[in-house]
Amino acid sequence: MTITGRFVLLAFAGLVPLLLFPGWQALLLLCGFLLVVLVADLLLAASPRHLGLERRQPGNIALTGTAESVLTVSNTGRRPLHALIRDAWQPSAGAANNVQLLDVPAGERRRMAVSLTPRRRGDLSAPHVTVRSFGPLRLAARQRTVPLPGTLRVLPPFHSKRHLPSKLRKLRELDGKAAVQIRGAGTEFDSLRDYVRGDDVRSIDWRATARRTAVVVRTWRPERDRRVVIVLDTSRTAAARIDDEPRLDTGIEAALLLAVLAERGGDRVDFLAFDRRVRARVESASKGNLLGQLVQAMAPLEAELIELDWQQIPGQVRAVSAHRSLVVLLTTLDGGAPEEGLIPMVAQLSRLHVVVVASVRDPMLAEMKEERTTASQVFRAAAAERALLDREAVSAQLRQLGAEVVDAEPLELPPRLADTYIRLKAAGRL
Repeated sequence: MTITGRFVLLAFAGLVPLLLFPGWQALLLLCGFLLVVLVADLLLAASPRHLGLERRQPGNIALTGTAESVLTVSNTGRRPLHALIRDAWQPSAGAANNVQLLDVPAGERRRMAVSLTPRRRGDLSAPHVTVRSFGPLRLAARQRTVPLPGTLRVLPPFHSKRHLPSKLRKLRELDGKAAVQIRGAGTEFDSLRDYVRGDDVRSIDWRATARRTAVVVRTWRPERDRRVVIVLDTSRTAAARIDDEPRLDTGIEAALLLAVLAERGGDRVDFLAFDRRVRARVESASKGNLLGQLVQAMAPLEAELIELDWQQIPGQVRAVSAHRSLVVLLTTLDGGAPEEGLIPMVAQLSRLHVVVVASVRDPMLAEMKEERTTASQVFRAAAAERALLDREAVSAQLRQLGAEVVDAEPLELPPRLADTYIRLKAAGRL
């Protein structure tokens, strides 16, 4: 019998006391009848304690991807299960169908697939599963919440990967792997060739010229197997949202592009996420796919609401590499007092290493600077102008110390940082 038929039968049965007994006696009998029906429906519902729940973990996906969490519900009881099952994924997991009706006959099992489209990076979880088992009339139900932890690691999307082919072509040109040859790039000897007009006379190989009738010059290639140390700031300033994205996520995009590019260029890459302690570390000596290790280490990173300890950074870099390296610091130029933290730290690092300071700039500053229609807009424009001048002043001080500064908007920061790396490599400064 269908559910509708059961309700019709119940309604007719409830009318019997009203027809046979007058007044309050009929009402009392009706209430007793309904109570008996509810208790009977509850007793006939399958017990959630006689269920077996298994979860197939969805694994790891990129932020732009979709995963599937599968629950297997086994009915070990003697009654059929008619249940509403809720897989309690947190809201940012984007579970579209985490509440489903499921019918499981006695002694059988059914699968419940939940589609996940996460809306943020990091480790997302589902701590438990709630089962609400209904009786045959669907009037009463038993409910139980079963601890069944599920986790989903959402990896950084790496949107800046689209810039990688063009940057790799520039590296191959520097390395002599393409048709274009850059004269004077690097300091490692590559090969000998005939002199052409415009070559640097200092590159002439006089011994080889003496053995031949033509003038011969040495060609050079960029140094390989150099150390690149990337330090990502995870302090409170990384929590600021710029262009609807946390500054930390923009830094992750820039670090991924630079790390993959440097690895393809033959250099050794070390990554460090730091504020007052090390939050993540990927060492160049570790085996395996560098990109895979980086995204796994970066995925759970969150901005910590504490100040960055600038004094520890030189020691952390020294622990990674005691030799001359390219140190890339992904931080902000407008957080706190740079003359007390950022500038002294860069001055100390620049004595041994080549230092690049990369910072994301809010595009709203340029927009606010141009809007001067009303009095409030004039004040905002003055504040934006002041902020831009302060950033430029800090950048000028860093350049005087010998550091390179990359100050760009979110979409421009990863490719501009990669271009800076290529330029330093072409100039033989690594």
